[in-house]
Amino acid sequence: MCVPMVNLGWSQSKQIAGWVEDVTILPEGLKLQAKLDTGADHSSLDVKDLAQFERKGTTWARFDVTNHVGRTATFERKVLRISKIKLHKGGHQPRPVVLMGICLGTHGTEVEVNLVDRSGFRYPLLIGRSFLQGRIVVDPAMEFALKPECSGATEQ
Repeated sequence: MCVPMVNLGWSQSKQIAGWVEDVTILPEGLKLQAKLDTGADHSSLDVKDLAQFERKGTTWARFDVTNHVGRTATFERKVLRISKIKLHKGGHQPRPVVLMGICLGTHGTEVEVNLVDRSGFRYPLLIGRSFLQGRIVVDPAMEFALKPECSGATEQ
């Protein structure tokens, strides 16, 4: 498979992605459709049955994620902090922030993701600049230009 690349004069090439892409959550291997949002600082994940609990003196979160073909996976991640997300309607919403491994194209890395009910949105994962910067150039005229090709990024 030919992976679109662009050299913008920096020392490393960046992949060109569409505004919507398939990604894989690592290491669990859950494939999701994600909206790439260069206007968002951070990433957000649609979760169900979110429960926080204590493990060895630290706060953890257990939550379910369902992809576009109905596959559900249960995740447990250490809560890094509670983020206050500014809402469009005004006010702030507290959201737990965890590290999630995300594979987009050939780029796989752990990134901070806030957990929220995104059931009102078409895509369960919004990927923000904290993941994109230095790795991905977004072409808003494209969709599904990349296939997750990281180690452990199986089709599930």
